[in-house]
Amino acid sequence: MQSAFTYSGRVLLASVACVLGAAALTFVVDPLQLFRSSRLAPAFYSDDTRVQNAGLIRSQSFDTAFMGTSLAIHFRQSDIDRALGVHSLKLAMTGSNSRQQGFVLEQAIDHGARRVVWAMDDFIFVDAAGIEADPYLAVDLYRGTAKGIASYLFNATMAKESLFALLRSVPPLRGPLGRVAPFLPVKFALSDVDDIYALPRDFEVARGYNAKRTLAAFAYITDPVRSRFLGEGYGYDAMVRHFEHDAVGLIARHPDVTFDIYFPPYSILQFVAMRDASPATLKIVTDLTAFIAQRLTQLPNVRLYDFRAIKAVTHDLDNYGDVIHHSPVIDAKVLSWLARGEYRVDPKAPLASLNELKAQVEAYRVEH
Repeated sequence: MQSAFTYSGRVLLASVACVLGAAALTFVVDPLQLFRSSRLAPAFYSDDTRVQNAGLIRSQSFDTAFMGTSLAIHFRQSDIDRALGVHSLKLAMTGSNSRQQGFVLEQAIDHGARRVVWAMDDFIFVDAAGIEADPYLAVDLYRGTAKGIASYLFNATMAKESLFALLRSVPPLRGPLGRVAPFLPVKFALSDVDDIYALPRDFEVARGYNAKRTLAAFAYITDPVRSRFLGEGYGYDAMVRHFEHDAVGLIARHPDVTFDIYFPPYSILQFVAMRDASPATLKIVTDLTAFIAQRLTQLPNVRLYDFRAIKAVTHDLDNYGDVIHHSPVIDAKVLSWLARGEYRVDPKAPLASLNELKAQVEAYRVEH
């Protein structure tokens, strides 16, 4: 009996030692760079932006935060810096909503951002769980609470990442492991922060973005079997409420921060799809963005831009990979427009660009 107890005790002590050892390894290596910039091992980064952003905010030096959804995810920080003359931190998160974006931006502002560039999609304001109940964003990790730190240190995945980071720091292994890291089951595989969720530099733009793909996406989303999804989550009252709380509330709390907010240049087919297959959704979108434009142009620390009615871009379907996601060529144009202050919404005529867009949508005919 005593022998069995002794064996169980040893197993328990060994288990505790392993857990504490793994936690110590994660603390020392700190793959997310929550506690310090990487010193023991070279820094590596992850495309899991909802987690990675928590570390970037704490470890990077920046004066400008760049936020958006998948429409802003492929921008490179170096391009943003060069075009706008800033020191940026890209925090875009695919599929993110306004609750998540507002929360992450608040953390970035608290850590030094004096300017925010925000790609504001209408669909970020769809109704969703509050930030405290959000299952996809570890708010305690961002806040650095005891719960958040514990979830980081006592995480088997982070221990594995830490061990792999140590192996990569060994000179003979650094080159080989660095090259194969993107193909291994590790999250932290990117050696340059500029490459986080960016397209490869040798990416063939014409293959990924062209009219054939855009028209195929249009046919797919307007098919009667799927067209009901065009309006999924859209409700005017709820969206206005989230806009006021998540966007206006954030802006009002930080009057010393400049907010450059823009409506991204969706292809014209995004709105035509709604026109033809879900007109009620189109009305919600136009009513909502009318409200947003009138509201934001009255705030002294906001510069609002509307890129949705630039016909030379939005009607050229070769610029898109589907009906909303534009190519890196348009990324560069967006940055140049922001740098030159082009297509800024006039507070005296906040609905001018929206009215132009409405006229384009009404007149557009799809060529099959």
